[in-house]
This record gives sequence, C-alpha cells and structure tokens, in this order.
Amino acid sequence: MRIPFTKMHGLGNDFVVIHAQSEILLPGETIRNLGNRQTGIGFDQLLRLEPAKTNQGNVFYRIFNADGNEVEQCGNGARCIARLIGTEAGQQLVLEHPGGLTRACLEDNGDISVDLGEPDFKPESLPFNTGRNEPPYPILAGDQDINIHIVSIGNPHAVIFVDDVDTAPVATLGPLLESHEQFPNHANIGFMQVVAADRIRLRVYERGVGETRGCGTGACAAAVIGQSAGRLGSVVEVELPGGCVTVNWDGPGSPVWLTGEAVIVFEGTINI
Repeated sequence: MRIPFTKMHGLGNDFVVIHAQSEILLPGETIRNLGNRQTGIGFDQLLRLEPAKTNQGNVFYRIFNADGNEVEQCGNGARCIARLIGTEAGQQLVLEHPGGLTRACLEDNGDISVDLGEPDFKPESLPFNTGRNEPPYPILAGDQDINIHIVSIGNPHAVIFVDDVDTAPVATLGPLLESHEQFPNHANIGFMQVVAADRIRLRVYERGVGETRGCGTGACAAAVIGQSAGRLGSVVEVELPGGCVTVNWDGPGSPVWLTGEAVIVFEGTINI
C-alpha cells in the first residue's frame, strides 16, 4: 500500500505527517522502519491526522516517536499540524488529541503559536516516584547524585540547570535519566543554561528519540521551571540547537504558549 506523507520540521525537530486512510494503526515495526534515516524517510515523530471527533475541532492527531511508541504531546508537532492545515494569517485553530484540545494561532509574521495548557508540577502527573514534596528532587543516575526539576506539559519532563549546555553530559546522563526507574513512563530530559532573565540555552534528550535539535514541550518545561525557580521572567527566548522559540507563561493558573517557525519540507508517497 502506498501512502502520501508530508515531511515537516520545527527547529529541526522533524516529522512525517500522514492522513489516516483507515482505522488501522501502523505497527510499531513499520513506524521504526519509516523513521530510519538510512533506509526509511527519517523523522523524530510520526503525526497521524484523523477527522476531528467534536464540532469544535479542526483535526484530531496522534503522535508516535521514532521508536514506534505513542506519546502524549509534542509542541513542535502541534505547530507543524497548524501550519499544514491552516490557510491564512490570524486564523485560530483547535487541534484535538487523546489528551484533550490544543489551541493554535497562525501569526501575521508566519510563526505558529500553540497553547499547551497549564503546566503541572505535581510528581504524580508525570509520573515521578519520589518521597519529596517540592523541588529540587535528588535522583541517583549511575554513580551521580543529580538534582532535577520536573513538570508535565501534557508529557513528562525533567530539567537540570547547567553552567554551559555545550559541555553538559547530554549523551551520558540523558539516557540514564530518560529510562530511570523513578520515571515509570520514561521522561524527556532537558539541560538548561540561564543566560539572562529572558533567554536560556537548552538541549533535550527526548524520550524514544535521543538528543533532538528542537523540543517544543521541552522549551516550555525549561521556561516554566526557570520562572518558578525565580530565575526567569514571563517571556523567554529559548535557544535550541535547531533555532529559537519563544515561551510565554503568566504563572500558576495560566496556560503556556509556544511560538516559532514550522516548515513544510517536501511531500511524497511511500510503499508500506
């Protein structure tokens, strides 16, 4: 069977977007084969679009990591979907997904903004197994004692403050924490360098992917954690390896907004 697809990216965090042709889901092995950058199309996540389930939605989407596993949310993926289905500047969209609704807006300058909901700092929301009630949370990774901050942006994130992201142990500490036993559903691990009250640098070891060039929910997680720790303001530019996004958060009780580019790379078909 040949299926059409659209290749997209946000900050180099890349996606294959397919429109569901039936209720049958692609097997995990097929997703892994498609995600292989040598023998498939190559992507961080596959986005499956379906007709909206309610009258208020424009589309329903599901997200699958390159390892074949379904995940809860993806900020850059949501922005790419809005870019793909949107038609004009200023348009407001409602994107449905298994976790609820995501509002999106096509900005006049071509950027895409998405509302990723209110951050949830409770350990059970990730979940994260701990005996402590407030951050930072100590965790043993290998032979290292690490202090982490945690938050759910619809998916689980842990963030570590570092002096310099260029020398941060992303390749070694990232996988140890991502699959740590205290994270039953695994987690995305961010390494954040605070440059100023309105700017951070960030690298993310993404669950089921590895280090990625851009992580939208990871950018939101780092910004809201930095603000909660008293080190950042309400509007933060987040510099990732693939480029910059802006995160806006007015504090507890408010949703976090992510704004940045979303790019259509090419369209094609593939036999599966």
